[in-house]
Parts: sequence; C-alpha cells; structure tokens
Amino acid sequence: MTEAPSAQISVEQLTIEEAQAELERLAVEIAEHDKRYHGEDAPVISDADYDALRRRNDAIEARFPELVRSDSPSRRVGIEPSEGFGKITHKVPMLSLDNAFDDGDVRDFVGRVRRFLKFDPLMGALAVTAEPKIDGLSLSLRYEGGKLVSAATRGDGSVGENVTANARTISDIPQELKGDVPDVVEVRGEVYMAHADFQALNARMEANGGKTFANPRNAAAGSLRQLNPEITASRPLKFFAYAWGELSEMPADTQMGMVHAFESWGFVINERMQRCESVDELIAVYHGIEEERATLGYDIDGVVYKVDRLDLQTRLGFVSRSPRWAIAHKFPAEQAFTILNDIEIQVGRTGALTPVAKLEPVTVGGVVVSNATLHNEDYIKGIGQDGEPIRQGKDLRIGDTVKIQRAGDVIPQIVDVDLDKRPDGAVPFEFPTTCPACGSHAVREENAKGRVDAVRRCTGALICPAQATEKLKHFVSRNAFDIEGFGDKQVDAFYAADLVKTPADIFTLEARDRQTLTKLRNREGWGAVSARNLFEAINDRRSIDLNRFIFALGIRHVGEGNAKLLARAYGSWGAFYDAMIGAGDHGSPEWAELNDIDGIGSIVAEAVTEFFAEDHNREQLAALLAEVTPKDAEKIDAGDSPVAGKTVVFTGSLERMTRDEAKAMAERFGAKVAGSVSKKTDLVVAGPGAGSKLKKAEELNVEVISEDGWFELVGA
Repeated sequence: MTEAPSAQISVEQLTIEEAQAELERLAVEIAEHDKRYHGEDAPVISDADYDALRRRNDAIEARFPELVRSDSPSRRVGIEPSEGFGKITHKVPMLSLDNAFDDGDVRDFVGRVRRFLKFDPLMGALAVTAEPKIDGLSLSLRYEGGKLVSAATRGDGSVGENVTANARTISDIPQELKGDVPDVVEVRGEVYMAHADFQALNARMEANGGKTFANPRNAAAGSLRQLNPEITASRPLKFFAYAWGELSEMPADTQMGMVHAFESWGFVINERMQRCESVDELIAVYHGIEEERATLGYDIDGVVYKVDRLDLQTRLGFVSRSPRWAIAHKFPAEQAFTILNDIEIQVGRTGALTPVAKLEPVTVGGVVVSNATLHNEDYIKGIGQDGEPIRQGKDLRIGDTVKIQRAGDVIPQIVDVDLDKRPDGAVPFEFPTTCPACGSHAVREENAKGRVDAVRRCTGALICPAQATEKLKHFVSRNAFDIEGFGDKQVDAFYAADLVKTPADIFTLEARDRQTLTKLRNREGWGAVSARNLFEAINDRRSIDLNRFIFALGIRHVGEGNAKLLARAYGSWGAFYDAMIGAGDHGSPEWAELNDIDGIGSIVAEAVTEFFAEDHNREQLAALLAEVTPKDAEKIDAGDSPVAGKTVVFTGSLERMTRDEAKAMAERFGAKVAGSVSKKTDLVVAGPGAGSKLKKAEELNVEVISEDGWFELVGA
C-alpha cells in the first residue's frame, strides 16, 4: 500500500486534518491485514509491523478522541466470517487482548489494575496467572448436556464460522465431557500444530508437489478452516483449553481453578500455567518461558497474564475490545531463544569453510528458523573482526541456549548466549584445520599487510568435491549460464554419478548420453521428455554474453558487477584472455591497464591474474570454449549516450521491460543503476505504483521521467 504523507509525521506533530486522514488510512490498511491473517491465513507483514500500525492508531485516537471512527481497529476484533462456512453467534463475545512489549508495560498493567480496584497492599497479594500465549487459531466449543454441539472460530468477535464438523476430527477436543459438568458449557482455547507434526506435514505436501506452509500457525489455521472435514482430519491438529464463554454454572471462583476444571472434564491444558503474586514473579516467568520457547514443541509468541480472582475480573470489566484484567506480554518479534544443536562446516566454491548453526526450529518473524550464520571461527569464539570481544566475550558451544535475531530477509544470526543454561560438559568448539570434504589442509591466509584472513580455506581446490560442486552450481546459476532445469539437485546428482565434473562436461552430456547404454531418460526421476528438455536448455546456452561467461567462471572477488566492468572494458573474450595472460607480469602494460579500470582494484586484479596463471584453469577453459562461444560485449560511444556516466534509479511497475532488462539497458548505455534515491542520483524512471523512491526524488529535485520517456531519451 502507498503511504499517505501523514504516515511520515509523528503523532505529536499531526494536525487535526492530518490525524483524520491518517486514521482513515490505518482503518483501511489494518482491515486488509486482518482479512489476510484471520480470513486467508496468509499474512503479508510481520506481527511486529502489524502491532506498530495498531499502536499508531491507538496513539492518534488518544490524542484526538473526537476523531475515533465507527470502523476503527480499536473497536474491531478479527473479521467477518467467511461465506464458505455457516455462522454462529457467540453468546459471550470473543474479545482480544491488549499487548505489553516490555517489562515496564507489565508493571504499568498491574499498577492500573491496583488503582482501578483501589487494591490496598495491606489487603495482601494481587494474584495473577501467567501462561504461554499459543500462536494458533482461537476456537469456541459449546457443550449441552455434556455433549459437543457446535464449534466456532472467533470471526469478528460476535459472530464466528461454524467449523463443528472439522473440530470433531481433533483428538484433543472431547466429544463428550467427563464427570459432573454444567448443562451448558462453552470452553475456549487455541487450535495449533506441534513443530514435529508441522515438519512432517510440510514434507508430505512437498513430496506430493503441494504448497507448503510458512509456519505452524498458518498450517493450523488453514487446516481447521477447510470446507472438507476429511482434509482437516488428515492434519495433526491439537487444542489447548484456557478460557470460557457461556456457562450455566461456574465450577470455580479463580482463573486457575477454572482451567483445572477444564482438565477434569477431559481437556488438555497448558502445564506451564502459573499463579504469581508479584510483578517480579510474572516477569521472571515470562523470561523463563522465553528461553524455553524452542523446547516446548509448539509455537508461542508471548505470555498472557490474567487476574486470578473472577470477582475481581468482573469488577474490572472491559474497555473497548479488550478486558482490563488481562494482557499479552509479546516476545520481541525478530528475536527468539533456541538451542544450538550442532555446528556444521560447509565448504564453498572458493574453498571457504563456513560454520552454520543447526538450531532447534523456532518461529521468528513468521518464519521457521533452523539454521543461522556463524560467519567464521573467530565469531564462534566470541571475537569480532577488529579483534574486540563480541557477545561480552562469550564463546558458543553445542547445547547452548542462544538468542537468535532475524531482521527482514537478513540471514538469522546468533547475538547472545545464556551461560547459566550451558549444559555440564559442554566444551569449546574446535574449528577443523582440515577440509571436511576432502581432507586437505585448511589454512587462514595472511595478506600483504600481515593481517590474517578471518576465513579458513581448503587448499585442495583440484581434488575437493565440495568446491567442485559449488563451482558448478555457480556456473549454472541465474546470473551466470542460467540453464533451465539444471539446479543444485541436478549438479549434486550428476557429479555423484560421474556425469558432470567440469563445466565443459555439461555441454558434452548429450553426446555422451547417445553413446552410453545408461541413458539419462532411464535414470530415476527422469524420463524422455525431461531429458530432452534439459539437453535443449543446455544447447540454448552455447552462446552467452561475455559478462555472464566471466561471472560464471567463479573467479574470487569477481561478482556480477565486476564481470560487467571487465566485459565492457575489453569487449571480447579474445581481448580479455590475452590481456589477463599478459597481466600476469605485474610490470606489464596489461597489468597497469587492468588496474586503471574504474571499479577494479588491486585485489580483484590479483585474483583474476592468479586464475589465468593456473595451467589447470586454462585447460578447463580450452575445453569449455570448444563447446561455448562468449558474445562480444555491446559497446556504445559514451559521447553519444545521453545517460553515460549518470546514476539511474528504476521504480514502480515497468510495463515494457523487466527490472533486469532495464538495468542491462542502462548499463549498456553507460549509466550506473542504483537501488535507492540519493543526492548522487541523476535520473529516476518511474512506472505505475511508484512510492517512496518517487517521493524522495521529488524532495531532492531529481529529474523524474516515465518509462516511455526513458525509451525516447536513450533512443531505443
């Protein structure tokens, strides 16, 4: 969604007109997110971002109470029930909880409760229960005469979806209650899916070619809300009971007593529910559960506190859509504690030994995380790149309870370790000095300044299978040869079967297949059509752009950008090859020319010339060039290009070309393409739906043109 200008203004600075516009925007945006989360089980933003929208809405309403809308998110719970299900009206509304985001919010909550009740400390402790907040789908179960008669989702809080047939398939939900129960009972709780069951379900769906779920919450909600109960029955759903709606008779006078009554009737309750008598005790329970999160076997996203005495709950009552007597203390959205189960060493195409943390799976920011980067051996020891301690000098050991952080699409990393939970006998991790793939020595190189490289590398380049397969995967990757149907799995399988050991082998595969009795089409997972399609895809790449060819070689320090610089500078493969051979002599004109290329420094120049100095690399190149022809780079006279030397940003939806095509065209005309707008930007090409980048360009007075204007400008 495109943000209104008022979205950028702090609540304290909003005028009444801006506040009104912002409340309208928030009402629409939050309603859309509610629909995606509650109705479609497919959220598009994180819980943290959603909570931030709600907090902003509440803050504006607090400052401008006269502007509160009838459709305000503060007056809504969930969404209207789906048309695919029948509707059930809740006898007692199913409301949601206010949130606490830090320990201070919890102290404020207890303080508000005490003040509202005029609860004198001399009266004794104010008991509050604490229980894990299950991340699933809320469900209300109605029993009459002890027998289950209906089951309904939360819906909009007043009317929910009738999912009775589906609920009957869940083993944790009793069809008939045990013992002496009231005539009318409405028990409420959460439908969820255990981690192990979630992983098994996703594995089955992937094996059958189906779409997998992002996390257990989506899996549980999607499974319960199936129009076909047989599908729900095939899914391993569970249920925790923790609340109630209509009851013809109350079995207890406390929250804790009510939950234990549910247990006696045959429901599963959460054993980690505790009764606390101080704020400090509540907070201690929260942090204890936070660190146990990965070991629970199911997803939680916080801890719920409720005043224990029911008479006090009645006195406290409700405000808007939430009870005054309860609050949800949410975990940090992008952080979680889990267990470091193992440290695995992976070998990359350049021989780098990279440690990867194998974690007890935990959901962070809506994604199940089971791996995290550990960067290098110094990071494991707790030493930063500058030699200074990180994590307060704490090392990492297998079995540790660790805090992981995941921000957006950034690879999760370990940011802290709880030494108090370190298991007895945990020993420092010994980083290998030999390659786990080939047994060659693994060393840390020393640069010209005498500084030791942070990365340890395998020295067995020619014999190391890990490097060989990784180089092949790079060779066929999207920005290199981009051979359709030739992905990582095919590289691993073909390498293991001795079909493809070098890049040239890819292009001789079809000819060798015609001469062998063991045809590709007869191998497991292949057929005549898929084999023919692969051979056609390979043949389609026998002619390739020079920059892609250079990038595909996997030369250290030569990424996609540097490959383009080199291709543009030399123009043809022959010129480039001859120059690199000549540049092996660092006193030669070729070496000077290479270093003079704008953007190519001495490190890249050294890496390229070292590559071409190796006999085995030149031999592999000769074999490859017998099968493949690199196309000359397109050259344009910079003086004739109106955008030569300029920095261009593309934004919005481009209709005449893809974003990759736009980037390639701009670079072909001598322009540099940037991903964000700054003072250095010369031109912005804006398509429909352009948002923040277009606004930034207008603020900086950067020239903005349309996509059609771009084609007119460059004369294409």
